[in-house]
Amino acid sequence: MKNKRLYFIDIIRAFAILMMLQGHFVDTLLATQYRDLNSIPFSVWSYFRGITAPTFFTISGLIFTYLLLKAKEKKETNLRMKKGLIRGCFLIFVGYLIRIPIFKFLIGEFSTYFLVIDVLQCIGLSLISIVILYYLCNKKTILFSIITLLLGFTIFLTERIYFDASFEGLPLVISNFISKANGSVFTIIPWFGYVAFGAFIATLFHRYLKQPKFKTIIISSFAITGFVLIFYSTPILASIYKLTHIKIFLFSAGYNYLFTRLGNVLIYFAFFYSLEKYLKLPLILKIGQKTLSIYVIHFIIIYGSFTGIGLNTIIGKTLTPIQAVFGAIIFLICVCIISFYYVKTNALLYAHFRRLFDKLKRIF
Repeated sequence: MKNKRLYFIDIIRAFAILMMLQGHFVDTLLATQYRDLNSIPFSVWSYFRGITAPTFFTISGLIFTYLLLKAKEKKETNLRMKKGLIRGCFLIFVGYLIRIPIFKFLIGEFSTYFLVIDVLQCIGLSLISIVILYYLCNKKTILFSIITLLLGFTIFLTERIYFDASFEGLPLVISNFISKANGSVFTIIPWFGYVAFGAFIATLFHRYLKQPKFKTIIISSFAITGFVLIFYSTPILASIYKLTHIKIFLFSAGYNYLFTRLGNVLIYFAFFYSLEKYLKLPLILKIGQKTLSIYVIHFIIIYGSFTGIGLNTIIGKTLTPIQAVFGAIIFLICVCIISFYYVKTNALLYAHFRRLFDKLKRIF
């Protein structure tokens, strides 16, 4: 294999970020009277929108872990782990930064809402957790692979135990990472479960990628496992409860969205990996490589980062479905153009952040 780059990862990232853009646009601006789950178009849109975040978290775990394992071959594991820690901290920093209402602070209006956790902080902490876990496994890939698989399964299985926990005794900065009580959109559990499954999949790619017929086997495995998780994971969990009488399986079967969403993600993986050579277009790959810039730009435009003035306040929930569809298309194009041509990515900010990280490391 001359080129070991997994192009399908960038393809999936591009698809996921575009789905996120249109999802946030429509959800923020579509008029309330059109949000009817009995309507087939809206219910279909809502269902597929729900797959976007699981896809993002799973693919983040896959690509980060794959690069980490590849670094081991080059004897650059420590360097990659250091980059992972810096990247994780950087994502957490940016996640907080884009929620700070600077103008409100200047006029004396203060609140703790900017401390809520969103996707960037959650992915950042997940990457840091993967590095720590890999280190605790003494950099042994097989042990790491087994633990990430079991960890992902355990987090999903026990979700009904911790889903509504408030952790009021903890500082707000910490409790927001593990509780939605104060408005956090994402929490480290259960979402780290998707990252853990992505890390497990990365170990398979790293170990078997060069094997004959690997692509055919992994695509088939993605498709079959995804199909089983979507349609049969709930009956399987219920059956395990009947055999063992362990209630956690019954609780999980009664509200089983994590395993079914993982099934959706695996179907995506099978689809895009099978069509990799047809979708390996420069534009698509570039979008997949610009996800952070695209995320920040779209957040500023829709939610009014720093100023508090965005499409959510200028337009609000007023659009008809037709307006929302065409508006979302225009929005996608504009955000991508800005990301490609009018923003020099996050390289400069990331470089400053890395220098700060190195200085703190030398001090402490």
